[in-house]
Amino acid sequence: MSFQPIKFYQTGTFTVGNRLLPPEQRSVQASGKRFNSINSGHRACQGCGEALGARYAIDAAMEATDGRLVAANATGCLEVFSTPYPETSWQIPWIHSLFGNAAAVATGIAAALKVKGQAQTRVVAQGGDGGTTDIGFGCLSGMFERNDDVLYICYDNGGYMNTGVQRSSATPPAARTATTPAVGAAPGNVFGQGKFVPAIALAHDIPYVATATVADLRDLEAKVRRAMEIRGARYIHILVPCPLGWGTQSNETIKMARLAKETGIFPVFEAEHGEIKAVLPIRHQLPVEEYLKPQKRYAHLFGKQPQVEVIARLQALADRNIKRYGLLGQG
Repeated sequence: MSFQPIKFYQTGTFTVGNRLLPPEQRSVQASGKRFNSINSGHRACQGCGEALGARYAIDAAMEATDGRLVAANATGCLEVFSTPYPETSWQIPWIHSLFGNAAAVATGIAAALKVKGQAQTRVVAQGGDGGTTDIGFGCLSGMFERNDDVLYICYDNGGYMNTGVQRSSATPPAARTATTPAVGAAPGNVFGQGKFVPAIALAHDIPYVATATVADLRDLEAKVRRAMEIRGARYIHILVPCPLGWGTQSNETIKMARLAKETGIFPVFEAEHGEIKAVLPIRHQLPVEEYLKPQKRYAHLFGKQPQVEVIARLQALADRNIKRYGLLGQG
């Protein structure tokens, strides 16, 4: 684990922002000097996990680089809600790429900075799961294979939310989307398809790979800071619940991210050069039903005839994650 957890009950307060902590222990978001890299005025949905994830990650990267950062942003929700022409909420050098070439564009930016003698300015590429695991997968793998000096951040909300909640290769099994409706003998997304890109990044043996959620701010910030200490290709995959696509309440975004981690559905770990170095352990293991029931995209599993076998298969996937990544051990 790349950070020391703060036990807030020891500080005598649960105040959001933890400003009673010494400055060196505060999160980036608790600082009045935070960069506000993505500022107010954007058009994200209420409770948008991606807006939170981008704010947390890019502010942490800006702090780590002392403000010397350029971002390449794939087409998708994040680009659309933050830059409705001719307006923008970004307060950093920011370049909009096509849906599938953010990694390649970021590679070009890093190469240009190196040629110009400005290698101290770092580069981040970012996109959703559609632009990362599907359309941009070839460019991303090429960036990994060449070990280009870019941090790629994927904000995973499990579908093409911007264009109407269609399935992506990051959509989990049994989930209902516009293209995997809850009909037929096997409603929702099929089992056995899709991909978990962090595992593929591990197979490339790149310098740094990590997963995170918006429910663990300090863990997320620490991983971004660690990534910015390293040169070469780096990848961080952040789970960002989507109230619209998941069918959850807008005030449940953090709760859903936490449940994904505590059930084992989404493993949280970090690795260097293909070897897992630490995990964020599950504190209180919960059954997957706790995560599935609040989401309307799984409502068909809990009807008059609950889909017990399907729920059991999802529990088995969570259990496999727990075993594979050692999520019940010490992080």
